[in-house]
Amino acid sequence: MAVVTAIAAGVAVAAAVGGGLIQNNQAKQAGKGYANEAARKAGEIAAIEANRQAIPNPYANIKDLSGIAKDLSGMISNPFANLGVATQAAKMQAEETDISLANTLDTIRSTGSGAGGATALAQAALQSKKGVSASIEQQESNNEKMKAEGAAKMQEQKMAEAQRIQGVQFSEGQRIQAAETEGIKFQYGEQESRDISKLNRLSGQEAQARTNQAAAKQAQSAAIGGAISAVGSIAGGFASGGA
Repeated sequence: MAVVTAIAAGVAVAAAVGGGLIQNNQAKQAGKGYANEAARKAGEIAAIEANRQAIPNPYANIKDLSGIAKDLSGMISNPFANLGVATQAAKMQAEETDISLANTLDTIRSTGSGAGGATALAQAALQSKKGVSASIEQQESNNEKMKAEGAAKMQEQKMAEAQRIQGVQFSEGQRIQAAETEGIKFQYGEQESRDISKLNRLSGQEAQARTNQAAAKQAQSAAIGGAISAVGSIAGGFASGGA
């Protein structure tokens, strides 16, 4: 009877030890798998960090736009500078009046009219000459003044248009540079966001693998402890039975 009990006890011990060893080995293999997985995730993290994009300077290509501004003072002139006194028309009118007066005097002489009539006629002709001359000079002076004013307005319009074009060029240059700068910043930010998201995901996976590895080690210890405890219980029971 004692032999049978001993055999039964030996079988139970072998079963307990074998089961513990099997569990220990399974936990050990699982721990290795988790360790390898954690190492792979750590390697991926290191590779991403080593190859992350360089931080750009979005303002590196900013250009000086002051060259667009040009000195427009060369377009400025004084359209009234060359205004002259309109005397040519007066001279022509005076000559015409003189000729007319001479013809009239010849007529008076040929008809035998008196000297008084000739004098009065001469005075009237003189006043007529003065009036016509003044009228023509005034008209020509006004015409020149209007031409000068028109030239001044045209000059102002040309300068205003040139300034407008410069303003458009400067504004467009600023807009393009600002858009390029914002484009660089946006592109960098999007790539950085993707990298950080991937790093966070890999970091979480690595941490979980480390946690699983630690749990596998605990399972190894628990398997060995369970086998020892089972052997102790069997031995204790055998000893009590033998007694």
